[in-house]
Order: sequence, then C-alpha cells, then structure tokens
Amino acid sequence: MNAAPVTPAAVIPAAARRPVDYVWAVARIALGWVFLWAFLDKTFGWGFATPAERAWVAGGSPTTGFLKGTGENALGGLFTGLAGQGWVDWLFMLGLLGVGAALIAGAGLRIAAAAGGLMMVLMWAAELPLTTNPFMDEHLVYALVLAGLAMAQAGDTLGLGRWWGATPLVRDHPVLR
Repeated sequence: MNAAPVTPAAVIPAAARRPVDYVWAVARIALGWVFLWAFLDKTFGWGFATPAERAWVAGGSPTTGFLKGTGENALGGLFTGLAGQGWVDWLFMLGLLGVGAALIAGAGLRIAAAAGGLMMVLMWAAELPLTTNPFMDEHLVYALVLAGLAMAQAGDTLGLGRWWGATPLVRDHPVLR
C-alpha cells in the first residue's frame, strides 16, 4: 500500500489550532528573526551592530568584539582566547544562520532549541558576573523560550513543523523534529 505524499496542507488541521499556538508561532518567528538578523548584520556589516568595515565578508571576525570584551569577567580568559579564531567564527555564524532559519521555517526546532540554547548559555557565561542582575539576563530567557518553543511544537502553526514531522526522515529520527 502506497501512502499519499505528505504535503503541508494535508497535515495541518486548522480546527486544531488554539490562540496560544499562534502566540508561540509569532514568538518563534520573532526569535528566529533575532538570530537571522544577527547573522546578516555580522556578515554584511549593515551598520546596526556591525559597521561595514568589521563585516565578516570584509575580513572581520564576528566573535572578536563580544569575546574580547569579556577579559575581566570570571571566565574571561577562556572566552578571550576563543575570540577571532576561524573555527569559532564559523561555528557561531552557522549557529546563528541555522537557528534563525529553523525557527522562521518552523522545522527542526529540537535541534535549533538545543543549539540556540547552548549559544545563549555560553554568551551568558562569558558575561559573568552580571552587572545588572545577580544571575538572570536575556540570554537565559532566550534559552528558556527556545526550549518552550520546541516543547510546544511551535513550528506546527504558521510553519512547516507538522509537515516536517510527518516526513519519513523525521519519523525515523525524531530528534530532527
């Protein structure tokens, strides 16, 4: 027996959506844009957080500015030593792009949440001790929201999550959901 091909329209029952699903979906897309925008600005130096002369395409390092500024922090020695290394720049930029694209598309949220959460916790650790709060900052909040997005299957509404989850690849390897 051959199954019908899986298409997004075939697996998204509109009646199953609740208002909270749309809130999670909009939060997912918004956070995806935060990651994707950081990738784009650091790559091309559009002048928001990264000036053109420090753009990755102009030979700049996307990790140097943040990590070099951590030298006086508790883990500054570790993070300062990573600043500007090619492999760190590539991992960071691929993380920004991959997490941003996955969140916006609504597919692969488990891996995106794990990778994005790890990035956020590492950035939080690089800033220790915090100057505005004993332990909590936006990096930990983003990490928690990423976990919530994956657990709520936020890609199923306004995204490709249900379709992606029904593909044979993801059915065989649920971690890709």
